[in-house]
Amino acid sequence: MEIGQQQQSGSQDIQQGSVADDYSDITLRLLDLSDVDDFMEWFTDEKVAKFCSWDCFPSREAAISYVAKNLIPRPWNRAICLKGKPIGYISVSPCRGNDRCRAEIGYVLGSKYWGKGITTKAVKMVTSSVFLEWPHLERLEAVVDVENIGSQRVLEKAGFTREGVLRKYYLLKGKVPRDMVMFSILSTDPQVNYFICD
Repeated sequence: MEIGQQQQSGSQDIQQGSVADDYSDITLRLLDLSDVDDFMEWFTDEKVAKFCSWDCFPSREAAISYVAKNLIPRPWNRAICLKGKPIGYISVSPCRGNDRCRAEIGYVLGSKYWGKGITTKAVKMVTSSVFLEWPHLERLEAVVDVENIGSQRVLEKAGFTREGVLRKYYLLKGKVPRDMVMFSILSTDPQVNYFICD
């Protein structure tokens, strides 16, 4: 699931470990194909792709095709931006039929931004808004590889409950079945109201 080049937006350069580090200006916005060069930072990063369903993209064209076919059409998919620059994405995929009361959250962040609280903040932002936007939604869940400790910590810090391990649950990249950890947060959980008021 799941993140030192310089920012090109004209504001101060962001370099890991420098005094200029400021990770508080996090926003979410719709994905756009014009952002593909920013997407390539994480689409070509082996550390990011390790627990994702996709392998690193071999070309800009392959990334454009993936974004156009798989990300933009989803009903709830946003770029995670730092000072306006996309550094990852976060999505909520609704379930259908008798399962329409729940949805699954997923996210990816460029590895140079890991460990800064950015993904936790983005997950809290999504949690506070998706229950308002989709009033029928009762449960938001995430399934994380047992070895993806960083992503598990993100969900725990964002108020999700670790429910248990699903053994041999997912074929990562179509290969060996992997054990996954199920997390959830409910619309009635007290921290959801806290996020909304925060």
